[in-house]
Amino acid sequence: MAVTDEQISRVVGAVPKGLLIGGKWIDTDSKVAVENPATGKTLAEVADASPAQGMEALDAAVAASAEWAATDPRARGEILRKAFELLTERAEDIALLMTLEMGKPLAEARGEVTYGSEFFRWFSEEAVRIAGRYSIAPSGGTRLLTMKQPVGPVYAITPWNFPLAMGTRKIGPALAAGCTVVIKPAAQTPLTTLALAAVLIQAGLPDGVLNVITTSQSGKVSGPIIADPRLRKLTFTGSTSVGQKLIEQSAQQVLKVSMELGGNAPFVVFGDADLDKAVDGAMLAKMRNIGEACTAANRFIVHESVAAEFSKRLAERMGAMTIGPGIDDGVTVGPLVDKAAVDKVTELVADAVGKGATVLTGGTAIDGPGHFYPPTVLTGIGTDANVFREEIFGPVAPVITFSTDQEGIDLANNTEYGLVAYAFTQDLARAITVAEKLETGMVGINQGIVSNPAAPFGGVKASGLGREGGTEGIEEYLETKYVGIKL
Repeated sequence: MAVTDEQISRVVGAVPKGLLIGGKWIDTDSKVAVENPATGKTLAEVADASPAQGMEALDAAVAASAEWAATDPRARGEILRKAFELLTERAEDIALLMTLEMGKPLAEARGEVTYGSEFFRWFSEEAVRIAGRYSIAPSGGTRLLTMKQPVGPVYAITPWNFPLAMGTRKIGPALAAGCTVVIKPAAQTPLTTLALAAVLIQAGLPDGVLNVITTSQSGKVSGPIIADPRLRKLTFTGSTSVGQKLIEQSAQQVLKVSMELGGNAPFVVFGDADLDKAVDGAMLAKMRNIGEACTAANRFIVHESVAAEFSKRLAERMGAMTIGPGIDDGVTVGPLVDKAAVDKVTELVADAVGKGATVLTGGTAIDGPGHFYPPTVLTGIGTDANVFREEIFGPVAPVITFSTDQEGIDLANNTEYGLVAYAFTQDLARAITVAEKLETGMVGINQGIVSNPAAPFGGVKASGLGREGGTEGIEEYLETKYVGIKL
């Protein structure tokens, strides 16, 4: 069923547009315009926080910190569980909101609501499982008590590509652990975070436990917050270059940090792979979120014996996808988030073609309105092409070949990044060997999606620090305290 203008008006109109500080929605004179990437037109305007208002948000988080940390774990968990239920009830509206402000097709936006809300359910259960230990000192006479306590106020910076899930993946464990939060969503996609905050308020979250600042001056607002000694944790999802600067800033206060940064995911297809499954996996790994994902397959490393057939099948599948606004029926490829994203993809493809690559499908940006780029498959790629080294963040699949297993593994590891890798083979011994040798924090064997709230998400090398999700996720928001008791 087609989305109507009335639906759009209702869903966008229902979202608070102010800053959330200490439980109050605060308006500002200056505004941040939110663009619909499918049309290039302004969708809404939200408050534009000043550095002073950023500090007011931290003040509110600090003021609420002690009481929230002392709140019973069950009570914290029940609020998260209620928020999960509310998000599930409002899945259609939240999905439409995401599609409008970042472009992904509605079917994918619905999938993100399911995935993102699950972090609240998962961490509602983890809240009551925070545990320490009790032991006898090896020398006797002393008892060793180890306890876990919330780290303190948290500053969370989230990206535009998964505006709901990146929020719940940080807010969920922080609240479960007993931490208060100031969250700054990306300027391109603030509406989903504001809607999420409204859900948490309805679920019973006390004033000041979650504060939201939307701003066009990210660096100026974030700087004083990170420099404040009352802040104890910084969590960020975004580019490696920005993450490196934030780590440097956080060092001044020796903050606990978790960083989910850039990726350059290899998708390795061995000669014995089931090509039907490999192509299905490639479509998921490459085209999820229009390729605008840190986990998106960035380099297709395919055994020379199957490379031609794999490339042909992949090009047929990608070339048959339907491009258009994400709210339209049947659309499977929405717009990229902005013009800069289209320009970057265009430059990467032009560089590859200039160095000898062949375009099997796509390859040319689509005229506006909106920011569209077609699904593209490139073959004949060399390791000197920029598309082989840089994160694409768009619907482009470059294919390079290998002859031996070790060559394939070496090509996969030939990057500063190490977030996720995918490998397709029907040989169990090879699968385990390859998984052990790949220099990534996550590996998908014969599957094109690895993200799961019950699993630890994160990378190595330039792809970040720490883990989100799984039993490990809540540890990022806890400190360990040891108490020695002399008998």
